Amino acid sequence: MSAIRILNATEARAAIPDLCEVLADCVEGGASVGFMQPYTAADALPYWQGVVESVEAGANLLAIAEIDGRVVGTVQVGFASMPNQPHRGDLKKLLVHRSARGKGIARLLMEAIEQEAARHGKHLLVLDTATGSDAEAIYPRLGWERAGVIPDYALWPDGGYCATTLFYKRVAA
Repeated sequence: MSAIRILNATEARAAIPDLCEVLADCVEGGASVGFMQPYTAADALPYWQGVVESVEAGANLLAIAEIDGRVVGTVQVGFASMPNQPHRGDLKKLLVHRSARGKGIARLLMEAIEQEAARHGKHLLVLDTATGSDAEAIYPRLGWERAGVIPDYALWPDGGYCATTLFYKRVAA
């Protein structure tokens, strides 16, 4: 059974080594999440240090999934920074280590982060994900609405172009 937790900055800082491993595993597994191959846990360190700073500043929520005390998944919500968007959050980096997939962890992470975002007054969440990826298939099953596709939006970790699909979801506390 996995445990899902929303981390404060101190807890997030302590989880950095595991978070680095999860991100590196996902990128090496082909996930288009902003980074290129080859990608190691050491490469992920600056990214997660920035996330911790954002959590500390109150601009980001960070959830993790643990199995036997080891972080195997994570997801974030960044709070929109413009004054006319106090109700909106950006879902970021739903990641599950390949060794822990197929256990419902993505669903548990999403349920927890959506509830926490709603508690913070965010009732509209948005995300983008690589079109045609395994991740794209997850969101409609979790109640997210497809808004459209942008072609050639980013690169796959191995260098080829990929489109991105935009989704949104209204959540309530």
